[in-house]
Amino acid sequence: MAKRVGETSYKETAFGIIPRSKLIPLEIEGIRRAWDFVVKKNGQGILPLTSRFMRELHRVGFGWIFPDMGGKYRTVDVTVSQHVPPKFFQVPQLMEEFSKDLRMRMKHLPSIEQETFLVEVVSFLAWAHHRFLWIHPFTDYNGRIGRLLNNIILLRLGLPPIELKVETPTGRKRYIDALRSADQHSYAKLERIIESAIEESAREIGRATGDVYGSKGK
Repeated sequence: MAKRVGETSYKETAFGIIPRSKLIPLEIEGIRRAWDFVVKKNGQGILPLTSRFMRELHRVGFGWIFPDMGGKYRTVDVTVSQHVPPKFFQVPQLMEEFSKDLRMRMKHLPSIEQETFLVEVVSFLAWAHHRFLWIHPFTDYNGRIGRLLNNIILLRLGLPPIELKVETPTGRKRYIDALRSADQHSYAKLERIIESAIEESAREIGRATGDVYGSKGK
């Protein structure tokens, strides 16, 4: 198969061996499917913070593209940039412990009426997002599932979803730098990214509803 100019990688999928340019729209559709799945489950009152649900979310989003990978924990050791995730055989136990920790921390968040609510939620989201990516449970698409996990938590708290700005070179660099800081147990940078995303989500809702808060960004 001849490569187009600028194309450097090919992947074996359910649709054959395809170049990156043809994989991107499939990935976008996969993210849409995963989000629709979350919205449907939220409407049914079923958004469990369990390792099983995270695997199911990965399967729904990407199993139709990569049947051998979707919804399954990785079976090889990997290196992600400067980060070396745990050994693959540790992943199932780590994900069980992570999901139990998620549920426990969620129970101990302050109520929405308390002044510390937003600060505690931002701290919780930063910890959860980083911990999931630190484990790196899947062969691919951990970042996308990790960002969906943020929104599952927010929906369970009755809050609107957010979007972390990671698609631009500047946003991506800032995000990676924040994750590396979190690897060293410093979550401040990641917390600032998440807090900014929450504020942006609030502004968008304000603009849509004519709320005074939303008009501040005009």
